Formats: sequence, C-alpha cells, structure tokens
Amino acid sequence: MTTIGYSDRINHALAFAAKHHDQEVRKGTRLPYFTAPANAAVILTRYGQDEETVVAAILHEAVDDYLRDGYSEPSIRQRLEDKFGASAVDAALGATRRRLDDDGVELSHEEQKIDHLQRLASASARSRWVLAAREVHEASTLLADLRRTAFPDSIWLRFAEGREAKLRWYRQISDRLDAVGFDGAIMGELHGVADALAAYAEQRGALR
Repeated sequence: MTTIGYSDRINHALAFAAKHHDQEVRKGTRLPYFTAPANAAVILTRYGQDEETVVAAILHEAVDDYLRDGYSEPSIRQRLEDKFGASAVDAALGATRRRLDDDGVELSHEEQKIDHLQRLASASARSRWVLAAREVHEASTLLADLRRTAFPDSIWLRFAEGREAKLRWYRQISDRLDAVGFDGAIMGELHGVADALAAYAEQRGALR
C-alpha cells in the first residue's frame, strides 16, 4: 500500500469528530479527547492504510459513543453512511464493542470484552487495523503517562477495571489478533507496547 496523505474526506471526518468530541477531555487529563481518533488516523497513515480505514478510525470513538448511548447499528448507519460511506462505517462498527447481543440482550462489561474478542474472527481487515491502531495509541499514551509521573497509581485510577485487567486486555487483544490471522505490520508495535507496559508494571511492583 502507499501512504494516502491528506484528503477532503479525511478532513470532513476530522471535522465531524472534532465537533462530536467538543469539550471532552481524556480522563484524568486536560488533553482533548479528539486526540485519540486523530492519533489513530496518524498511525494508520504511517502504515500506508487506505482512506476508508483512516476515516473509520476517525469515526470509531463517535460510533462507540453512539452504541453506549443506545443507538442501534441501523440508526448509526443512517446517521453516518451518507457522509462517510458504508465501507468506513462498517469498519468502525467492526472495531467497536457491542452493548447488545444478537438477541438484543444487554451485555455486561466483561461479556462485551469477550464478545469483542470473539467477533474479531469475522471482522474485516479494515476493522482489525482500526482496532490495532486504537490500542497502539491508547497503550502508548498510557505508558508515556506512567513514565512521566511520580505517582503511577493515580494513572491507573483512570480505569474502572483496574491495573491488572487493563494490562491483561492489551495482551488479550494482541494475542487474539494473532490467533485470527491478522498479520499487519502494526502487530509488532502492538506487541511491543503491551510488553513494555507489562515490564513497567513488573518493575514498579518489584520496587515496592
């Protein structure tokens, strides 16, 4: 693949995401939440992914918000497909945790994670790239925050599931992507940051 660079469609998606996430900040920081989809897009562009995949990454967090707010997948498609196309919306949905199962039953937080991992077997390559880029950004940001603070426990308090569950998730997602046959070049980076986080946590535990 070749790097696509800037396009009007990507600009449109960025403008949409900036408006959607207006006033939102990353938990425990003053950084705009919009940095998450923007950085996922940068990561994908660095790996030469196509416009559809980059747009899907920019839309991903908004799609996640819609699902959390109770919107159905058909209603999300209705809101976004005319603006950004079915392929990009499909890829964003495929990279996002469901809140309801196929029978419309609400899933617990842990069930959502299990369902998410299982659905990667049938997810498109674009969805897998979007998810990998999101996790690389999130894990890399977490590691940077931990390394720059003298109070790492305050960083871990951002996550309701706790430190061990968060560390385990990065390992689960990288291992699952391997298991379903995803061999994108980004996997080296994803495994690397998951390993670095585990090593950091182990070292901090040994120092106590």
